This record gives sequence, structure tokens and C-alpha cells, in this order.
Amino acid sequence: MAKIIVNGTAVTILKINEKDYISLTDMIKAKEGHFFLSSWLRNRNTVEFLGVWESVFNPGFNYAEFDTIKKEAGLNSFRLSAKEWMEKTNAIGIVAKAGRYGGTYAHVDIAFDFAMWISPKFKVYLISEYLRLKAKEKEDSNWTAKRELAKINYHIHTSAISRNLVPPQLTKSQINFIYASEADIINMALFGITAKEWREQNPDLQGNMRDYAEINQLICLANLENINSVLIEDGVPQNERLEKLNQIAIHQMTVLSGGNMALLV
Repeated sequence: MAKIIVNGTAVTILKINEKDYISLTDMIKAKEGHFFLSSWLRNRNTVEFLGVWESVFNPGFNYAEFDTIKKEAGLNSFRLSAKEWMEKTNAIGIVAKAGRYGGTYAHVDIAFDFAMWISPKFKVYLISEYLRLKAKEKEDSNWTAKRELAKINYHIHTSAISRNLVPPQLTKSQINFIYASEADIINMALFGITAKEWREQNPDLQGNMRDYAEINQLICLANLENINSVLIEDGVPQNERLEKLNQIAIHQMTVLSGGNMALLV
């Protein structure tokens, strides 16, 4: 569930069968005067548009019932509710939801058409805010993917440490110290501070410095952990690795800041 503010009106968006459906019930609140969903549904152009949409996206659409409704659409006596449309035609473009986020929802294609009935201005704002939401979701998805990549590389990194740097018979605290020390090599190379120093500087923040890293930093972090794993396998001393990793971090962050990902391949 998500909410967007469309020209001052809060509008709910739900995922239904992996598709976005926008609340028509919320959108009606933006219409001045008395306006009902049935007023939109009884219009012949609306009925024809809904029929075309369902014929394209709904294999179970009831064409026989639709033809009956279409013949009556536009007559003064014609009335059609969202419930009747769904039940008679087996429509999927408009759905009714009960519960906390109850109301009538429509697939984005249909919701945009409905928005025009609110006002042309409202439709423009709706499309703009919806596209802004999708861009934000994509950005968040990319950040999550990079964070997961960093976690995977962290396991590769710690595996190299356990095979090459952790002597046998060490206590748990000693092993943890070695792991922390190696993690701080990456932290120092990329962020310039250790995990402890970050916590001391940010006592009110939850998690660790990597949780607050930008996408470019996470990309670089994943690369550094891979490179450090190779250097560990090659037996390169810790101080030499730190210096080399810092140089690599400076180079990669410079490239990433310039937007040239190809140079990192």
C-alpha cells in the first residue's frame, strides 16, 4: 500500500495481482459538488473504454453481458454501479475492497481516465505523482539490491579471513577481534573511520555506517570486499592492503560520481 498527495488530496494505491490499483473513492473527494462513481459509469464513452480494456487484459470477460450494458449506456434511465459492472461482466479492471483500505479501486489505466472526470488538472497531477512514486520505488529497489550484494560479498570476505587469517584454537573474542579488524580495513579505505568511531560520532543512529551508505558507496564497498578477499588469499600484509584499497576506493568513487560505470568493469 502506498499513498500519494494529488493536488492536496491523499490517494491510496494498492498492489492487486502485482498490478497497481488506485482508489477511485479517494479521488472522488477532490471533485467539487456532488459526484458519484455511478455518474462516470453510466456514460457511454466510459462503458466503451472499460469494455476495450477488459477485452485486452481479461480472458474471462463476459462479452454477452457487456453488449447488453453497452446498448443501454447513455439512456436517461441507464444506471450502473461498480458492483453491478464487476458482477455482470466479470471485470478485473475495477475492484471493491473491504477492510482498512476499503473502497473502489481501478487499474492505473482506468484510474487515469476517471481522473479526467475529476478535472484535467487533477489528471495531470495524478500522473505526475504516480510517476514520481514509481521512480522512488525503483530507486529504493536499486538501493536494496546493492545492499544485498554488499551482504553477499561480506560473506565471501569473511570466508577468506577464516581460511587465511584466523589461527586455530583462538577464543571467540579473539576471532571476533580479527573479523572486526578486517571489516575496519574496508571501513577505513572507503569511509575514513572505523565502525567504533562512527558509532561514537552517531550515538542516536541505529545500525551501522553501511546502513546509511549511498548506492555508489555500496557498489564500491562490494568491489573492495572482493578485492580484499583476493589480496588476503595472496598473503598481502594488512597495512599494504589498506593503502591499496584506499587508492582503489578513491578511484572508484571518482568514477561513480561521474556516472561512468563502464570504467569499473
